[in-house]
Amino acid sequence: MDVVIVGAGGHGKVVLDILRAMDQHRIIGFLDADTTLTGLEVGGVKVMGQVNLLPRLRHQKIRGAIIAIGDNRVRASYARLVTDAKLELINAIHPSATVSESASIGKNVVVAAGAVICTEVKLGDSVIANTSCVIDHECEIGEASHICPGALLAGRVRVGIGAFVGTGANVLPCLSVGDYGVVGAGATVIRDVPAAATVVGTPARTLKKAAA
Repeated sequence: MDVVIVGAGGHGKVVLDILRAMDQHRIIGFLDADTTLTGLEVGGVKVMGQVNLLPRLRHQKIRGAIIAIGDNRVRASYARLVTDAKLELINAIHPSATVSESASIGKNVVVAAGAVICTEVKLGDSVIANTSCVIDHECEIGEASHICPGALLAGRVRVGIGAFVGTGANVLPCLSVGDYGVVGAGATVIRDVPAAATVVGTPARTLKKAAA
């Protein structure tokens, strides 16, 4: 399938690398909100223009897209634009990732190199399971959440919509991270994280709570 990548920054380069490793789609170009990138090449792939080009892509026989943007809210909103443009949201799952046959994976999902997705895990739409993270058995990861490189989620952890689990963080079994919650890098979560709260440290303590 001919596809585009929405987002030509660092995460876009990672997604490009994953799609090339998968060798299942033909990458036609990038779209990016930064007008100064239009016409340039990123990783040998041209930046075609901005996101407002999405509705016209079907006329160019482009059928799929993936959102390669780290900001959780923006990633979710752009995914809706892709759907409105009647394009298919594809996944990028690196061949070196370990994904259980019993795992459930939504659309517009990125599973990076070395990630481990264990038995009966559920990854919602627009989730990022980043490099070498471990998501253990029966975890549920909400839409547009980001599990950062090296993060470890023990069994039956629940991560809400738009949440962020930082690099190298650890979440103990059966706990939850609420919608739009943030777990700081290297934190060890030993109790539930409320919605919209930011926790840091070992053991993790609440730094702030903002409106979701």
